[in-house]
Amino acid sequence: MSQPLLRNDSTAASERQATERLWRHVVGEELRAIRLDRGESLRKVATRARVSPQYLSEIERGFKEPSSEILAAIGASLDTSLLDLTTAVSERLTPSPTPTRASASAFALAA
Repeated sequence: MSQPLLRNDSTAASERQATERLWRHVVGEELRAIRLDRGESLRKVATRARVSPQYLSEIERGFKEPSSEILAAIGASLDTSLLDLTTAVSERLTPSPTPTRASASAFALAA
């Protein structure tokens, strides 16, 4: 009978790292979603935020990791706060419960 394969911690960590989404990607997605929901052009938002349209595009595509000052400026140009932006990104990064956890939490024990 064959033994089950054991995974070491480094293998599990590298698999998790490969599947986890990076902050800069999710920030970019959130900024783009807000901008498109508002019907704003990249150029208008970039002008108001005092960044180049190219730089804003790179942020939205996840190629650049902007400072908090840049995020605050872009957020303000989209009428959103840095807090609201980071909260939305955090919610996108929070994993949904696995079916095992969800079903386990549905049960209660009677005394």
